[in-house]
Amino acid sequence: MSFIDEAKVFVKGGNGGNGCVSFRREKYIEFGGPDGGNGGDGGSVILEASSAVNTLLFFRYHQHLRAENGKNGSGKKKSGASGRDLVIKVPIGTQVFDSPGGSLIADLSTVGQRYVVASGGKGGVGNAQYKSSTNRAPVYYTLGAVEEEFPIFMQLKVLSDIGIIGMPNAGKSSLLSRCTMSKTKVADYPFTTLEPHLGVARINEYDLILADIPGLIENANEGAGLGHKFLKHIERCSLLLHLIDGSTEDIVSSYKLVSRELAMYSKELSEKREVIVLNKCDMITEEEIVQKKHLLEDYSNKTVVTLSLDDPLNPLLVMLYEMLKKDDIEEESKKFDPFLHVGYNKKKTPKI
Repeated sequence: MSFIDEAKVFVKGGNGGNGCVSFRREKYIEFGGPDGGNGGDGGSVILEASSAVNTLLFFRYHQHLRAENGKNGSGKKKSGASGRDLVIKVPIGTQVFDSPGGSLIADLSTVGQRYVVASGGKGGVGNAQYKSSTNRAPVYYTLGAVEEEFPIFMQLKVLSDIGIIGMPNAGKSSLLSRCTMSKTKVADYPFTTLEPHLGVARINEYDLILADIPGLIENANEGAGLGHKFLKHIERCSLLLHLIDGSTEDIVSSYKLVSRELAMYSKELSEKREVIVLNKCDMITEEEIVQKKHLLEDYSNKTVVTLSLDDPLNPLLVMLYEMLKKDDIEEESKKFDPFLHVGYNKKKTPKI
C-alpha cells in the first residue's frame, strides 16, 4: 500500500431542508390552520482519528466529501429528516490546514478525537411557526441554508516514541526489523526506506513505538533528497535515535551534517533528546570502535552506544524505555500543584 501523507480535498456540509407551506384539511373543519413542518438540518463532514488507518491514501480517490442534505418539511407539522453526518476516519497524527502552509485548524492526535470540518446547514421554517394572533393563516416559509464547498489540506505526521534517523544506508531499517520484527525493506543501497515505517517493541509491558524515517542528505531542509517528507515526521517523536555507520571515515562530519539539517529545519528538532548509536561496529576493529566512540562523545557531549550485528538489543531498548519513562515523570511533576492536594486555598491569606 502506498504511503500518502498529504492530501487536498473539498468538503461540503449538507444543505438544510426547506420549510413547508401547508394547511390542515379535514372533514367538517373549515379553517384547519397552518401545519407546514420545518426542514431537517444538513449533515456535517466529520474527521475522526483512528488507529485502523495508516495513510491518507483514501483521499487520493475520494477528493469530494459531501454530507447528506436535510429533507424538506411536510404537512401535518412533520419536520424533514436531518441529513446523516459523513464520518471519515483519518490516521492519528493528521493535521488539517485551511490552505497549503496556512493556519492549523485541527490536530487529530488521539484515538477517537473528532473535528467537524464542515457543518450542515440549518433547516428552513414551515408556515406553522409563523402563526400568530394577528396572522392566522401565514403563507410564507424559509428555505434551508445552502452550504458551500471549500478545500482543506491535510498533512500526516507520524506519531512515535522514537524516531530512528541518520544518513542513507546507516542501518535504520535493519535495526527496526531486529527491534520489532517489522517487515521493512532492507538492502545495501541508499534510500531503501522511501516512507516512514512503524514498529512496536515490547519492554516491561510497555509498547515502545519506533519509526524508521527515510535517510537524510545535505540540504534536506530545503527539500533535497526526500527533504521535508523526512523531516516533518520527526517533529512528533519524543526521542531521536541517531544511527551512524561505523565504517564511515569521518563520522563527526556525518553527525554534523544530520544535526545541521535538523537545526535549519526547526529549532525544536535540534533540541530533542538524542541517543547516538555507532552502528555496524562488526565491520571495524576494536581500536577503531574506541576511537570513533570517543570522537562522537567529545564532539556531541551525548550518550554514544556501540552496536554490532550480533549484539543483543534489549539493553538499548531498556535504556530508551527508561529515558522515556523519566520524561513522563518529569512532565507529570510539572503539572502537579501541591495546593490542590493538601486542601489549602492559595487565594486566601491564612490568619495569624
